[in-house]
Amino acid sequence: MGSKLLVRCYNVGCGDCVYVRIPDGKDHFHILIDCGSKEGASSGVMERAIRHLADHELPTVDGTKKKRLDLLVATHRHEDHIKGFDPKVFQDIAIGNIWLSAAMDLSHPQAQQTHALHAFASESVRAMQESGTAFSPELSDMVGLYGISNQGAITALTDSLPRQNGITPKFVFAGQTSNDLGVSIEKTRITVLGPEKDIDGYYLGKQADKRLRGMQAGAAHFQSAVPARNKPPANISNSDFRRLQSRLLSNGLAFAVDDTSIQNNVSTVLLIEWRKRRLLFVGDAEWEEEFADGRKNGSWNVMWQKRKKYLSKPLDFLKVGHHGSHNATPWFREAGPEHEVNQIFNAILPLPDSGTKPKAKCLVSTKRKQYDTIPDGELLTELGKRVSNTRNYLKDFQAADPGFDPEKDIFNYSVMKRYSSEPKQREVGDKGWLDRPQPIRTDLESAGRGQGTMPGDVEFIEVEIDP
Repeated sequence: MGSKLLVRCYNVGCGDCVYVRIPDGKDHFHILIDCGSKEGASSGVMERAIRHLADHELPTVDGTKKKRLDLLVATHRHEDHIKGFDPKVFQDIAIGNIWLSAAMDLSHPQAQQTHALHAFASESVRAMQESGTAFSPELSDMVGLYGISNQGAITALTDSLPRQNGITPKFVFAGQTSNDLGVSIEKTRITVLGPEKDIDGYYLGKQADKRLRGMQAGAAHFQSAVPARNKPPANISNSDFRRLQSRLLSNGLAFAVDDTSIQNNVSTVLLIEWRKRRLLFVGDAEWEEEFADGRKNGSWNVMWQKRKKYLSKPLDFLKVGHHGSHNATPWFREAGPEHEVNQIFNAILPLPDSGTKPKAKCLVSTKRKQYDTIPDGELLTELGKRVSNTRNYLKDFQAADPGFDPEKDIFNYSVMKRYSSEPKQREVGDKGWLDRPQPIRTDLESAGRGQGTMPGDVEFIEVEIDP
């Protein structure tokens, strides 16, 4: 058996399907973290990834034809992380344990307001869809998070797959360890760093009741008014009705945007400590400018306040969060090193001393979509200064093909965006950054080299971690 730990990210487009293989005595412990994508079901990318995993990595259970997966983790409820958990795809895989974010437990007493917000957001999105509202590509992606297929995946994770394997899913929260959760791996400890058990308190804030009452009232007006778009009431002019409808649509989108951020922040975050190595898997955890008691907080800020001892020394591996989004890796480019967010970044992935090279590694599972600002090119080049497994993609592509033209050959090469936390618009695409070292990423390691289409073959990127 190999003595190195393996982390692999399958190329599923804009999504996550992460396999971790940990040496466990004379055997290995096999973990799958998430299985989802924004690609359509017809693409087959997730099914091919799971089939490849079963055929090439997972061992056969003695006396059966089934393959053994020791631990399945679903970080949060978004489709790009769970849409691939189809019981039919997993019917020949024996799953030993299922860990889900505590926020996915509908009976969790400290998440009831978060569930209420999600319900309001879902109803608002359904009303918008029934109204025939046309969405931009970015908003279409967000609306897709509330689709029927996504609810089916949640049912699979909480009911079908557990019954199929004769186990009970465990809804995990910060502070728990693998031993607490009934998982034993030689010379390994897994610690849950997020979400905190008090989900409403940390990620929704003390103003939750007031906000939810307003949302509930708004949702009632929204659902009654929007579907009637083609037949204004007799006592209101057509123009006034259109303005009302527009305002209600904006409110509906606000519900969904708020909920989307909260769902990211209640991602299951796992720190794997193997021998003397430290590996962090963060789902879509986001950061805010600073932590404040009683306020809606970002997951990274909460972890820094509540679990600082686990983040206060360098990592050996980081699975880059949210497909390289600007607010999922704690780097606040507009602030100095003393800022809370940058303290986190410099603790987990410090810049190497002059004349030395970084030792940590990371992987980015991503795909740029139309009008999408994921991944953030500048963030990736900053990460490239702090990790060892990097590539200068522009140099490598031009060396392999002298006719390579990134303006034509890289999908959405240039994307301009101004974020609310920043003073001006900037380039967030790959233009201006592709000629600098950055971490290994699924889209540019693909045969399609950053194009919008998905390959028909199984592709993945991976790193090995020495003991």
